[in-house]
Amino acid sequence: MHVLIDRAEQLARRFFTEDASGHDWHHTDRVRRQAVKLAEREGADQNICEIAALLHDVADDKFYNEKGAGIKQVERFLADANTDSETVCHILAVIDTVSFKGGNNQSPDTLEAKVVQDADRLDAIGAIGTARCFMFAGNRGEAMYVPDSAARTNMSEDEYRRNSISAIHHFYEKLLYLKDHMKTESGFDIAEGRHRFLEVFLEQFFSEWDGAK
Repeated sequence: MHVLIDRAEQLARRFFTEDASGHDWHHTDRVRRQAVKLAEREGADQNICEIAALLHDVADDKFYNEKGAGIKQVERFLADANTDSETVCHILAVIDTVSFKGGNNQSPDTLEAKVVQDADRLDAIGAIGTARCFMFAGNRGEAMYVPDSAARTNMSEDEYRRNSISAIHHFYEKLLYLKDHMKTESGFDIAEGRHRFLEVFLEQFFSEWDGAK
């Protein structure tokens, strides 16, 4: 497994070396390290969690022009590494549940899937999550904030993939929901503190926007 982990790290490093959307190698590495910690606390398979965390964004459709191209790339990578079929199926099943997809993603049904999903979502909240939100919005040409525009609700996956109205709207379309959708006790404990940061940040943001502070 150590050889496969090393190869997965090399692939992720190459894939995200020039990313400017908040999904760079450092994001992947933080998710990897968080997944390993959560796996240890929750009793999940640490190797499966680490490999799936390293490959989760390589498989994400938002980085490809063709739907399904990402997961095919990961399948080829695992096949080229002579990974046994049981491990391949487990890794792919974990990866399939990670992405938010506007809340339309498949619910994780294994402990490893819950761990990796929580690890990825934890990197979307708190101080780093806030920084990544504005980085992502800027990369897509979205505004910082657009007053008098309602956040989108009940989105399909395709609707979610389209540009949000602004970075601040993304808080109300995704980030503020994540704490209550953590799948592990350890993930929820961490999410509580990071969620509070989001609330404090938004309070300060709107105070400054309105000129109150």
